[in-house]
Amino acid sequence: MDNKKKILLVTSGDLRLDANQVGWEFQTIMEQQLEASLSELGYQLKRGHAFDPDKQHGFIDSQKMGMEVFKNLDTDLPIIVAESVWQYSHHVLPGLMTHKGPILTLANWEGLSSGLVGMLNLNGSLTKAEVEYSTLWSHDFKDDYFKTKLHEWLKTGTIIHDDSHVTSFKSLKISSDIKDKSERFASEFLQGKTIMGVFDEGCMGMFNAIVPDRLLNRLGIFKERLSQSALYAEMLKVGDSEATDVLDWLLNKGMRFNWGTNPDTELTKDQTLEQCKMYIAAIRIADQYGCDTIGIQYQQGLKDLVAASDLAEGLLNNVDRPPVFDSANKELYAKKAIPHFNEVDECAGIDALITTRLWKELGLSPETTLHDIRWGEECLVNGKTEFVWVFLISGAAPPAHFIGGYAGASSERQPPMYFKKGGGSLKGVSKPGFIVWSRIFIQEDGLHCDLGIGEVVSLSEEETNRRWENTTPAWPIMHAVLPGISKNQMMGRHKANHIQVVYADSKESAINAANLKASVFNSLGINTSICGDFPETTK
Repeated sequence: MDNKKKILLVTSGDLRLDANQVGWEFQTIMEQQLEASLSELGYQLKRGHAFDPDKQHGFIDSQKMGMEVFKNLDTDLPIIVAESVWQYSHHVLPGLMTHKGPILTLANWEGLSSGLVGMLNLNGSLTKAEVEYSTLWSHDFKDDYFKTKLHEWLKTGTIIHDDSHVTSFKSLKISSDIKDKSERFASEFLQGKTIMGVFDEGCMGMFNAIVPDRLLNRLGIFKERLSQSALYAEMLKVGDSEATDVLDWLLNKGMRFNWGTNPDTELTKDQTLEQCKMYIAAIRIADQYGCDTIGIQYQQGLKDLVAASDLAEGLLNNVDRPPVFDSANKELYAKKAIPHFNEVDECAGIDALITTRLWKELGLSPETTLHDIRWGEECLVNGKTEFVWVFLISGAAPPAHFIGGYAGASSERQPPMYFKKGGGSLKGVSKPGFIVWSRIFIQEDGLHCDLGIGEVVSLSEEETNRRWENTTPAWPIMHAVLPGISKNQMMGRHKANHIQVVYADSKESAINAANLKASVFNSLGINTSICGDFPETTK
């Protein structure tokens, strides 16, 4: 063993103890599999930090701990950041920024854990920080793709994934009509200026989700920095009868709430009413500051005070939603969605704001949301084998995206390991149809965007439930097929844990709208790439 070449291993974890303890089982299996694969190739995996018997896990669980760990590591050795859980990127970013040896981010291909989501977030954060890295994933660390690419990294220090599915938008032939429309829209958007309400930044260590003001302002978007304590204070002003009115509106629409009596493990009616108060308070603060879009951090701070923000977030993203009034009994943002960017992901906020306005101009349903790229597997779709992604988010998806709308929606207790104060999600199955997907990210100190078209497919109730049980059953789900993009191409390229989605009326509508959206982004100075099958249009 001593003759084997050494490779360092570190693993970034959650800030929350319960989440780390639950995730440690997945991490243990992953590290055992990885260690066996490397040993066969003549390498010894050397863990950079020990299992903590008091905490009952072996994750780096704070920025301070990460700095201490990296102080004692050989900066010239190759290092693997192995992720089987959701992780806070700032726990390891300081150390990785000064590491000299080759860096590999690695995740287990597993839906029950959130390793893939955590790794994609870290990748986006490293990209923003201009740290060179390679990335890889596997279910059992024995498949041919993994072994081939691991050998490539061990030999060269880098991994090159196939990106033949990516085309620069500037190389496409777009009609003069689309060009003229996009330039007009971009000019009006830039000149009109908009306000992004940010209820505290840096949610869950998502360095990649913080957009510097200098980049944001070039789009005509300006931050209104708000405090979550102000949101909590505003919630205390909301009357019980107002919260009841919101809940009654939802019940009359046919939405179901899976209430129980134990607030520690079940959703209670009181938790739901608290979420209704947050919905009202968020809209009133948005109106007070003239916000065009808002993002609530929740996961830190508010999670220790009140029920989850997800029900409020999903309602905000829907045009048809419970009315909210000011002190003069004027309805606020009447018949409008107030785009909410989950987890204060400002990259998603930019996208949601522009997309909502553009889709309204096109006469398309403007509801949009981000999802986590959680996991995926091949399955039969209309007699054909397709790779179907599980897009999943904790509750911010609008009911307009669901089969049956509100009548097809339910609210279930958020997982206690993340949400001590309870609260429910806004859960549903996304309706079949064509979508435009996108992701804005920061690279080389500039805004970039990957954009494509996709199809939401219908799976059997049995398969849908199987996928839910292999991820998080309380959260809304989207079964997505991305034509012209393989699983490995998507994972090798995507620079974020999140993906933005919005529906179109048909495949042709999606193609035309996607072309216009890409052209708008390009006109605003966002370096845009087209991914996957994307027929050019001259209409």
